[in-house]
Formats: sequence, structure tokens, C-alpha cells
Amino acid sequence: MQTDLSPRREIGVFDSGVGGFTVLRELRAMLPTARLRYLADTAYAPYGNRSPEEIQARSIAITEHLVECGAELIVVACNTATAHAIDALRARWPALPFVGTEPGIKPAVAATRNGRIGLLATPATAASARLRALIERHATRQEVVVQGCAGVVDRIEAGDLDSPGLRDLVNLYCEPLRRAGVDTALLGCTHYPLIEPLWQAALGPNVELLRIETAVARRAVGLWTPFLGEEPALDIETSGDPAILGTWIATVLGWQGLDVQAWQPASRNGQHALTV
Repeated sequence: MQTDLSPRREIGVFDSGVGGFTVLRELRAMLPTARLRYLADTAYAPYGNRSPEEIQARSIAITEHLVECGAELIVVACNTATAHAIDALRARWPALPFVGTEPGIKPAVAATRNGRIGLLATPATAASARLRALIERHATRQEVVVQGCAGVVDRIEAGDLDSPGLRDLVNLYCEPLRRAGVDTALLGCTHYPLIEPLWQAALGPNVELLRIETAVARRAVGLWTPFLGEEPALDIETSGDPAILGTWIATVLGWQGLDVQAWQPASRNGQHALTV
């Protein structure tokens, strides 16, 4: 990493949409002087419904842009992008540190009392080989009930955090976990903590919910070296509608006055235009 005070020295964070804001919120608290850049690929959200090839292509294009803007650390604040793209990102940028986001199977194994664990994830994460490998490596003696939750991310992206329709979806997806008698459940998507009370209500008070965003932020902090005199900054970009995302940020997170910028790849060969 460079050792000067270049204004381009940043931490880049990306997600398919708004879920990664749960990680960004932790990063802002832990690194109050850092320059942070967040890119929400809302035009392609949710990644959970996309093919692995499409997820990988989007992740590479976004990372190229973040590097061009000065990112010296990339946080993949998306379980689905981590599952399908982080190996390709590390191969393409071997000198660049990446922090991924994965379901905390190992902490869940440590937390469970009866050996039955539930995992709520996007369909793409639920079907990924990377998740299967995590379970095989860390949960050899436990039962892990993996539930893909189609449609939940779409509602969260739309700002629907407490409607009867969303509650019905949450109840539907929690039913297999209840039948299995899990005592520990993982929120396997960074969007899901935004509706944590709904998951808890559907699973019941005796099920412990585990989140991952704090651990992801701590890992990033451990790889980052703050410099004396750095000026904090937060840049938000989206491949979707900046006005819609700005309203979501103000309403859900309470972050006022942020200037959300539009972004899109300049061409199909992976090169990007700068933010407009």
C-alpha cells in the first residue's frame, strides 16, 4: 500500500444493492477518518437471482471502477458475490486485499446447543459450492438447514421493511427451520439484518440469530492502516436511480444530505466511465 496522503486512497465497498450498508455502517463507526466509497449495483439487484457468470462479471467491473477511484482495500459486502466471484477477484488483483462476506458457519457451530443450525440466504448463495464447502469443513457433526429466500431482497431494496407481504415471506422461509428445531440461525445475506425483528419473531425468542457484518468490518479494519491527517469522506454510487437510493438511505439509515452519484460501465470490455 502507498504511504502518502493521496486523496485517492480509499476503502471500496460494494454490494448488489443496499444490504452492504450494514457493513458500511460498522466501518464508519470503526474507521471514522477513513475515505469510504460504496457502490450499490441496484440495477442488477438482487444477485441471488443471477447466474454465477453474471455475478462474477458485475463484480469484476465494479472492482475495476473502485480501483480506478483509489481503492486500496475492497470489501465485498455481499454473500452472493463472495460465493461466486471473490476467487476470481483475488486472481485478477493478487496484490489487492479483499474482505469477503460469508455465512458464519463456524461461529454457529460454537453457538448451537442442540446441533441444529438454520441458514437463511439468497437462492444463489444457498446453491453455491462455496457454501457447501463451508458446511462440510465446519459442521461435520451438525445438521444445517439451508433455506433460499427468493423475493426478500427485492422488498428490502424497495424500502418494504415491515409489510404483511414481507412478513408472510419471512414466515414461509422460517417454517423449515422451525420444523427442524434449530436453536441457532444465520442471516446469510447482508440485507437481512435490516429486518432482523421479523426473522426473530418468525423463529421465536429461543432461536439465537447470528449476524456477520461486524466481523466483516473488523477484518477490514485489521487490514487497513490509517494515516495521520487523513480527511474522512463517504462517496455513494449506484447503477440504479440515485434519487431512489438517496431516499432509502435517508429513510432507513437516517443519513441525511448525501449526494448519491450514478455509475455504469462505459463498455462491455470492462472499462468504466467515471462517476457522473
